[in-house]
Amino acid sequence: MNKPLLDYMEDDEKLELQRLLSQLAPWSPHPKNKPQCMAYNSEANEILYGGSAGGAKTDTILGLARMKHTRSLILRRNFPELERSVISRALEFMGKDYNSAKHVIRTSDGRRIEFGHMEKPGSPQQQGDEQQYSSAPYDMIAFDQLEEFPEYPYMFMFSRLRSAKKGQRTQIISSANWVGENLPWIIKRWRDWIGENPTAEIGEIRWYYRFKGMEEELSAPNGDKIWDEKANDWTIPTSRTFIRAGLMDNPYLGDDYKSQLQQLPEPMRSALLYGDIKATMTDDAYQVIPRAWVKAAMGRWTPERPSTIPTVGVDIARGGEDRTVFAPRYGNWYDELEKHSGTETPDGQSVVNLMALLNKEAYFNVDVIGVGSSAYDTALTAGMTVTPINFGAGSDQTDKSGMMKFLNKRAECYWKFREALDPNEGNNIALPNDPDLEADLCSVKWRSMGGKIQIESKEDIKKRIGRSTDYGDAVVLADAGRALEWHESGAQKLKDYSNPWRVA
Repeated sequence: MNKPLLDYMEDDEKLELQRLLSQLAPWSPHPKNKPQCMAYNSEANEILYGGSAGGAKTDTILGLARMKHTRSLILRRNFPELERSVISRALEFMGKDYNSAKHVIRTSDGRRIEFGHMEKPGSPQQQGDEQQYSSAPYDMIAFDQLEEFPEYPYMFMFSRLRSAKKGQRTQIISSANWVGENLPWIIKRWRDWIGENPTAEIGEIRWYYRFKGMEEELSAPNGDKIWDEKANDWTIPTSRTFIRAGLMDNPYLGDDYKSQLQQLPEPMRSALLYGDIKATMTDDAYQVIPRAWVKAAMGRWTPERPSTIPTVGVDIARGGEDRTVFAPRYGNWYDELEKHSGTETPDGQSVVNLMALLNKEAYFNVDVIGVGSSAYDTALTAGMTVTPINFGAGSDQTDKSGMMKFLNKRAECYWKFREALDPNEGNNIALPNDPDLEADLCSVKWRSMGGKIQIESKEDIKKRIGRSTDYGDAVVLADAGRALEWHESGAQKLKDYSNPWRVA
């Protein structure tokens, strides 16, 4: 039997070998894995990494925590996956100094790496597992498999990202595959890289800032401060990027793993093997409005505004991260949405002031729940033409088949808009190409309840996807200015009335 080479070394040679080995980095990106090297060296504050299986995503996160950050938090959705996929891998190259009670590794050079999970994430209305991290600062926060997380806990964790150590970069890095119901918000946030019409190169850093409560892109990527008049303070932009990585980039995984992925059924096969994001963006069986109908309507849109008096849907924010949105409709053509932070519309008068600036002569359909009732009363006093719409009110209408009734006005209005978008009806609705609007319209689900069509409430949708469908609701409110006209032939057509259809 051959003896190990170490047995042939003298004691002083063994000591020298130990000294040399101790100078080697515990981890470094593989030089042949270009996306991994790009992510490791990126200076972006926010990184999304991956897109398909086998791209060494978890290793990249662990490597950044071990080599570039002082205090890190690495998150998975549940603990079994955290322990099996992340912690076990970390112990392979970080040593055995792991506190299994606190789920923390402390390295010999003073770094602290914490492992956590959010099995029950919260929402703007209800706190969840993210609150357990509300008192601790981290200079790196990582979401391994971001597609398993809703938007709210991700955004909440930005409040935990800070460091008192001078010169220490703070980063949020996430890995992702293109599967799961949380993809819409991820695509929306990184739409410049992975949206329908991407404009950013892979690895390109872009800067964003929040102005008047809404996110804007900074045209010059220099990180300059922006003066926010509302907050009476400077807003500091942050940088963001996306780095695509997959099986072909990982030199350690070969044909065996590729063969396993090839056995998956579609659309998972295309999503996990090739990183095809479109493969899993399919409609839910109970989605009210098919995505293809929305995209067709957006494809018909041109910037030429008709010269008629518009009907404007007004969805009023109820505070927090919600938006007050105005959706002007000129016949079948919808203008670009006007979006305002909820802080700009704390009362009815502030809403009416914005209505007057938009078009005082327009017909306004106002959601009268909450602040909307005050806005409606104030608009009437100001002499505006305004119709109150209460989504919670009852309905005596039916769908176009005449067989299905509606649980309430919300169901009626959403379903009528669905019918207006139906390409078989020939209405040729034209919607502005707005990713926020597309996401909202395609997020709403329905069900049959006692022979009536029921649409998800705004509150239930917000709990499910972590945001309010303000943009979609505004357009549906604008569409409530239509009425159905029946002909002797039995054909059903949509007629646009200058006097809004009173549904309240």
